[in-house]
Amino acid sequence: MAQKFSNKIDITIHAPVMAVWQSLIDPAMIKQYFFGVDTIGDWQEGNTIIYQGEWQGKKFQGKGKVLQMEDEKILKHSYWSNMSGQPDESEFYHIITYQLKPNGDNTDLTLTEENLDSKEMKEKSAQLWNMIFNNLKKLLEKEVV
Repeated sequence: MAQKFSNKIDITIHAPVMAVWQSLIDPAMIKQYFFGVDTIGDWQEGNTIIYQGEWQGKKFQGKGKVLQMEDEKILKHSYWSNMSGQPDESEFYHIITYQLKPNGDNTDLTLTEENLDSKEMKEKSAQLWNMIFNNLKKLLEKEVV
């Protein structure tokens, strides 16, 4: 079996856990920080979530299933994208986990992404997640009074 890679990205956001949680599941908010992507689906365990949009001039669609959801604590889902170059088969789905922890007036948000096929994919994905998290931080901290 080929070696698999994973990413772990941590960020502290000056916003309450409730606001950070909402930003992970609200399609209107997701669109604001996640490259304008449209999110379709109901965030309930077992449900399918679809992401669609445009990246670098190309239309894309990503999808996955909600695997675990504990309000304001953990959100875990599978994810596959037609941009990955891999077939739409379960062995090629990434597992994405968001963990939220209150930290005073802040929220510590940790993302882990598992089942990456190569070191190159790991590095590209880490760059994208850092951009997404920086966008999220700017969005939420702008809204904090």
